[in-house]
Amino acid sequence: MPIIRVEPSRLYRRIADQIRELILAGEFPAGSRLPPERDLAQQFGVSRPSLREALIALEISGFVTVMTGSGIYVRTDFGKAEPSTVPDGGPGPFELIRARHLIESEVAAVAAREATPADIESLEDAVAQMREEDLRHESREDADRLFHIRLATATQNSALSLVVQGLWDQGRGRMWEKMQLRMHNAGLRPRWIAEHSAVLEAVRAKDPKAARRAMQAHLGAVEEELNDAWNAAAKVDSGSSTEVDGAASKDIPDGSVPKKSTKVKS
Repeated sequence: MPIIRVEPSRLYRRIADQIRELILAGEFPAGSRLPPERDLAQQFGVSRPSLREALIALEISGFVTVMTGSGIYVRTDFGKAEPSTVPDGGPGPFELIRARHLIESEVAAVAAREATPADIESLEDAVAQMREEDLRHESREDADRLFHIRLATATQNSALSLVVQGLWDQGRGRMWEKMQLRMHNAGLRPRWIAEHSAVLEAVRAKDPKAARRAMQAHLGAVEEELNDAWNAAAKVDSGSSTEVDGAASKDIPDGSVPKKSTKVKS
């Protein structure tokens, strides 16, 4: 028998694969609402961010649907979904934002010590481009990406530049796009521009502590917006009667945590 290459599996994929198997086995019937996020996370022995990433992956692959203000339901047409596995969209958005929080906060502090006048000018240009995108009501993130990569360049450490670029680019897959649609809010962009400007001013002032705090505040706010967007979309409202593929949610039985589910090893 030929040897099959063993691929490392991300935690959210292992969670998603197990939920998929439970759906296929009928433990979560078509049209049923999944149990509360808290209960599922406890049953699988995982964090809620990891569970959220698994549910986003299942939504993308066509097994569940998120009904805003109602909850997460098993699709009645999940038979059309990819039957073999949950697609790997790279690291999940919650996982990546936490990694960025750790790394880019220190990148900002180093940049405040090492940035040259040319580096500061390039950061000013990136912030100016962010303002122009906002005035044109564009939802692109080109200038945002440019700012973070130029900030890493300002550390004068090419390895850090590669790390930041990798973190940014890995995080712009289908899972991020799905979350970005939910967190799209015209009021967020001016706030994010102000947060980037605070990082810039700290770098200009050669103040590493202030630069670190400003970046922590910015990425902390992004993580908070991700959580708020998910909570708003997946909030369970038992009194609603939202239509789910032709059936009212009040007539769809709630899913219960199946006995067959097991803790997912990390």
